[in-house]
Amino acid sequence: MQLSMDSFVSEPGPASSETLSNNALKRERRARERQVREEEKKKVTTNKTPENQRQQVANNDTMDPSQFLSNRIKSLALLKESGVNPYPHKFDISMSITEFIDKYSSLHVGEHVENTEISLAGRILNKRSSSSKLYFYDLHGNGAKIQVMADARHSNMDENEFCKYHSGVKRGDIVGICGFPGKSQRGELSIFPRSLVVLTPCLHMLPRHTVTSNSDEAQSKKTRNHSWTPGITRNPETNILRDQETRYRQRYLDLMLNSEVQKIFRTRAKIISYSRDFLDNLGFIEVETPAMTMTAGGAAARPFITHHNELNMKLYMRISPELYLKKLVVGGLDRVYEIGKVFRKEGMDLTHLPEFTMFEFYMAYADYNDLMGIIEKLLSGMVKEMTGSHKIKYHGNGFDSEPVEIDFTPPFRRIDLIEEIESRANLSIPKDLSSETANKFLLEACEKFDVKCLAPHTTTRLLDKLVGHFLEETCINPTFIINHPEIMSPLAKWHRSKPGLTERFELFVNKKELCNAYTELNDPQVQRQRFAEQLKDRQLGDDEAMVLDESFCSCLEYGLPPTAGLGMGIDRLAMLLTDSPNVKLSFFQQ
Repeated sequence: MQLSMDSFVSEPGPASSETLSNNALKRERRARERQVREEEKKKVTTNKTPENQRQQVANNDTMDPSQFLSNRIKSLALLKESGVNPYPHKFDISMSITEFIDKYSSLHVGEHVENTEISLAGRILNKRSSSSKLYFYDLHGNGAKIQVMADARHSNMDENEFCKYHSGVKRGDIVGICGFPGKSQRGELSIFPRSLVVLTPCLHMLPRHTVTSNSDEAQSKKTRNHSWTPGITRNPETNILRDQETRYRQRYLDLMLNSEVQKIFRTRAKIISYSRDFLDNLGFIEVETPAMTMTAGGAAARPFITHHNELNMKLYMRISPELYLKKLVVGGLDRVYEIGKVFRKEGMDLTHLPEFTMFEFYMAYADYNDLMGIIEKLLSGMVKEMTGSHKIKYHGNGFDSEPVEIDFTPPFRRIDLIEEIESRANLSIPKDLSSETANKFLLEACEKFDVKCLAPHTTTRLLDKLVGHFLEETCINPTFIINHPEIMSPLAKWHRSKPGLTERFELFVNKKELCNAYTELNDPQVQRQRFAEQLKDRQLGDDEAMVLDESFCSCLEYGLPPTAGLGMGIDRLAMLLTDSPNVKLSFFQQ
């Protein structure tokens, strides 16, 4: 909470003769400040408000950053020379800031609990002062904030020590405080320190809101009071640190200064926890599979390659845990899941990164129809629990555009891939998609509708581009695109009633793929044939086509029960629930 200078001098202490004389001094000070403000209005040499200028002087914000760093290093050196350790090993806290707020927020305005001793710790992100005897700090920790009212009258130090010590406390310093709880006369919950010690000094000058006019000051106060929760739109104007390059390169600063970013990280953690608890309650067990493999399989993607020095052999960073998880099902673990990183050598954009978190599970004696029901229940329940509604707002086209509403109310819409393309494009796609005739037909269709597809023009790639053009653009609310052709789905089982198709679905939300799932192919002979067909695409230049994994085929020969499996990108889901237009913002990616 940003307080004006008048606010600083309006906090009365106990009624006493000292207070009465102080009141006279305060009235005189106010008169001087009004005179200063009138003079400032006449000046044209600066566009800063008097309040903002005073705060900058108090916090050394007008100093050159390199000079600030040099001064702090020198002051630490002096402390060390005098035998003082500026980096204490430990500080005992009696409660967190969140617990402090929960316990004492019910205090009345002006009430103090001086017989209670509380110790808190956190980082100072704002410092204000009305005199050398009264300092106000904003103490932040674990996503919460309280005010610190450091009054010389309550301190264990004498006035000279108090003034000297607090003048050396800077924004960004991590401090430990021992004091009592209370509320100011303005009703703000605060801790009143008996002692305050710097536990870790911040050597660099922190960025802060730049206020250039009275209207900007009003907007600054408005944005500081903005509180974001999952499912609603975010306001980037609330950010103190706005430079994108700095935010990505120094994510610790982004977390430290922009309160919404911590909430994004916590929301992502809740997504993972909810998903884990959901499957645990269905009898699944969590497992870990190798991140380095001898064969890159389980998805259509290019792998990263590394080298094992001891074994003198090439290894691949996994692009999917799928094949290992299905081997576990063969081994008798009927319900398994894994949450972990996968690595794919593909393009980078707002929704793609070379490393991301995959949530993948496999369920014996189930099919893709079962999984559609399970994922509907998981996602709709998650959104409802985290936002209080099945509907969320998302800036799908950037913060400069109006947000879209996405409705996770089940059941989700379902559209048949081939049938819907034929209907929307008025096409009659050849049934034998492995033929040259079908490939030529799809290439001509792409040219007709100006759908760009880079070489090689395999049937799989052409179909995928047509799906993106005609179907994905219609999928704002969660939508299942179902029954993919066999040629597009080498690991999926053939459709039991539609020749040439598979029992597969992809779940799209806001035009982007969120989940991929299918009834698993468990016939080893057919699986080898599908891998052979993928080899033809690789020979045509498609380096994302799957390669033969003989160890997996051999495993299938021991018998994989009827099984269904699903993979979901955690980071894209976090983007939706945190209104993040860039996947980088949802986890610690630099």
